[in-house]
Amino acid sequence: MKVVLFCGGLGMRMRSGPESLPKPMMPIGARPVLWHIMRYYAFFGHTEFILCLGYGANAVKDYFLDYRETHSNDFVFSRGGDQIDLMSSDISDWRITFADTGMDTAIGERLRRVRQYLDGDEVFLANYGDVLTDAPMNDIIDDFLPTDAVGSLLAVNPQDSFHVVGIDPAGNLTGIEPVAGMEMRINGGYFVLRQGIFDYLDEGEDLVMDACVRAAKDGKFRAVRYDGFWAPMDTLKERSQLEELNRIGKRPWAVWDGHDGEGKVPVEVPELSVPAVVPPRRGLP
Repeated sequence: MKVVLFCGGLGMRMRSGPESLPKPMMPIGARPVLWHIMRYYAFFGHTEFILCLGYGANAVKDYFLDYRETHSNDFVFSRGGDQIDLMSSDISDWRITFADTGMDTAIGERLRRVRQYLDGDEVFLANYGDVLTDAPMNDIIDDFLPTDAVGSLLAVNPQDSFHVVGIDPAGNLTGIEPVAGMEMRINGGYFVLRQGIFDYLDEGEDLVMDACVRAAKDGKFRAVRYDGFWAPMDTLKERSQLEELNRIGKRPWAVWDGHDGEGKVPVEVPELSVPAVVPPRRGLP
């Protein structure tokens, strides 16, 4: 299936200056987070990518135009460098469409602007360019296909370290509870979508808070509860945490490295009710 990746936002919480790389190009180890996401999809056999570009578009294009397989693959160097024999390949079977979808464009509109590149495929995948997981994507797709829904998203536990404070009318503290431990779910991306999603999406709108909410009201949108590994890279702190996992070799998102990626998908995948739709983590990816 084709995979649409939203990677055109400003990423203000990650920028250290006006010339900063776009967030999807921020590295984890030797490769940008966007590459890690693409490797994840490729592991499940989905190697046709459509990149929705905006801020920092040239950085994304140049990275792949100048791509060096030797940065992440073993190779044999001979004849003084005239001959390089790769022991394996990352992207030889990838097909990538680079589409400029504008600088200040909502996610839904980015999706609308690349619809022509979907070639009429009835079902396709979509995701943010800065979230990692080890969720079993093909199992999620298999559960989705028999339904009449126009889409589904991954519903995950909050990752924030904040605490929710309970206060009574007199101002007394009644309790403190970590957000991560509460019975709530947030939008984790990793969308499976049908062409019917465009019936709920108007020009300039957001995918989640407009199209998904409308589809949910019609009982046409689903959420997959997932309790396995999921991590965003919205901030420098989150990037540092992912860098540390990568450094010590404990990176569960790297399903291509031998991790089985077979986290349990619940048998019951409920329809997404309107109150369960959580605002997107960012405004303009």
